[in-house]
Amino acid sequence: MRILKAYKAELDPNNKQRTYFRRCAGTARFVYNWALADRIMRYEKGLSTSQYEQRTRFNSIKDEQCPWIREVPYAITESAFANCDMAYQNFFRRVKNSEKPGFPKFKRRGMRESFQLRDTKVVEDKIRFTRPIGWIRLKEYGYIPVDANYYGTYATISEQGGHWFVSVLVEEEIEQPQLNGKVIGVDFGINHLAICSDGMVFENSRPLDQATRKLKRIQRELSRREKGGSNWHKTKDRLRRVHYSVANQRQHIQHQISHYLTFKAQPAVIVLEDLNVSGMLQNHHIARALSDVGFYELRRQIEYKAEWLGIEVIYADRFFPSSKTCSRCGSKRDDLKLSERTFVCNDCGFSIDRDLNAALNLAALVNRETHGNCLGS
Repeated sequence: MRILKAYKAELDPNNKQRTYFRRCAGTARFVYNWALADRIMRYEKGLSTSQYEQRTRFNSIKDEQCPWIREVPYAITESAFANCDMAYQNFFRRVKNSEKPGFPKFKRRGMRESFQLRDTKVVEDKIRFTRPIGWIRLKEYGYIPVDANYYGTYATISEQGGHWFVSVLVEEEIEQPQLNGKVIGVDFGINHLAICSDGMVFENSRPLDQATRKLKRIQRELSRREKGGSNWHKTKDRLRRVHYSVANQRQHIQHQISHYLTFKAQPAVIVLEDLNVSGMLQNHHIARALSDVGFYELRRQIEYKAEWLGIEVIYADRFFPSSKTCSRCGSKRDDLKLSERTFVCNDCGFSIDRDLNAALNLAALVNRETHGNCLGS
């Protein structure tokens, strides 16, 4: 089976290359904001446009208004117009599908700095970009496949917490595994990040909660600095590095869970809860803990990895009482409190961990004759 897989590796640029990267990212931000402002202006005047028409007009005025833009590769300008056009297309698609629209926003300096280049070449320990960048060392040897079929022409260079990364999209062949035919139910939570019906438990490392004390100290220091000064920028960089570390820890456990449920367990069906995360975030007692988990990203990883392997992912009805139902006899406990971490059945006396009981009930949904009324794809 052929799949599209993104490879992201950290670069090891020198100071001169870092400075040039920041200039390229600034150019991409400037062109994107110009394209977005132009779209808004033309829409208010009742005029239509496209990325190609915008590029033509921009090329005719750039030598007068921004001659410095010729110091960077043209692919950066080209991709910025394409990204703005994609943002507009996504906006109208969401409006058409009655989803939350999210109108494109102007990019700010220091927020998700990135740009795109073409004509890259990869070897085991370095990657080559267009001039004047040239060859740059990779921190991971042999991670990006050398002889793979690269999908598309662009490579994305981005900055996170003072580290620069390159991302490429690769089309590659993976072996279709022999699925074991089992069903795994997964109960998500805060105390335990995930409990599977086969008994596997993933603890919640709470990376943001552990870093809260350090973040508060750095933020107090930042508030005392003169905004825009050199010390302010140094403290701001320290703050970004801590947030980058927190994000890495969170993503690590998410990949552990999604990899186990797909590549290791290799079930035929995975049953997940359809959590109302946006509604749960309205509860200020658990909002930060929920945000620290990242349920949406975890669900996304499970979905795309399951699609690679041909595993079916289904979602239980949002109001299915998985925690209040006995996984042995099927009776329901309406008086179960949230503080009770052990489920004890009032009818059969069965005692089991609350979250494991919910996972077993989710897995059992697939084998019930009435599952058509309980499940949603």
